[in-house]
Amino acid sequence: MAKEFSRTRRIGQQLQQELAQVLQRDMKDPRVGMVTVNDVEVSRDLSYAKVFVTFFEEDDAIIADKLSALDVAAPYIRTLVAGRMKLRVMPQLRFVYDSSLVEGMRMSNLVSKIIREDEQKQQAHGTSEDDPKES
Repeated sequence: MAKEFSRTRRIGQQLQQELAQVLQRDMKDPRVGMVTVNDVEVSRDLSYAKVFVTFFEEDDAIIADKLSALDVAAPYIRTLVAGRMKLRVMPQLRFVYDSSLVEGMRMSNLVSKIIREDEQKQQAHGTSEDDPKES
C-alpha cells in the first residue's frame, strides 16, 4: 500500500512541475495570466488529477474567470503535459483555486499590524514590558 502511495505522490510531483512549465511557457491565453501551481493530487487509479492553483488576484470574479479559462484549456494543457511525461494514462485535469497562500499572507499582515500597533502604544506610554527598572 505504501508503494502505491509513493508512486501516485511521485507522479503528482512530476505533474506539478510539468504543469507549471506548460502554464508559464506554452499558455498564450491572456485570461489566465500569472498562475502558480501549488500542489497536485492524483487519484489512486491515475485517471484524475486535482490541480491546486493560485493567482495574484484577490477579486473573486477575476479568479472565477481565470479558473474557467483553465477549465476550457484543460484538454490542451493535458495534451501538452502528456507529451512531456511517459505515462500510459494521462490523468484528466481539474483546476481548483487554493486560497491558503493568500490567506496565509493576510494572516501574516494582520499579525505584523498588531505588533506595530503594540510597539506604538508602548512608545507612546514610555514604558516597555522588558524594562527591568519598573519591577
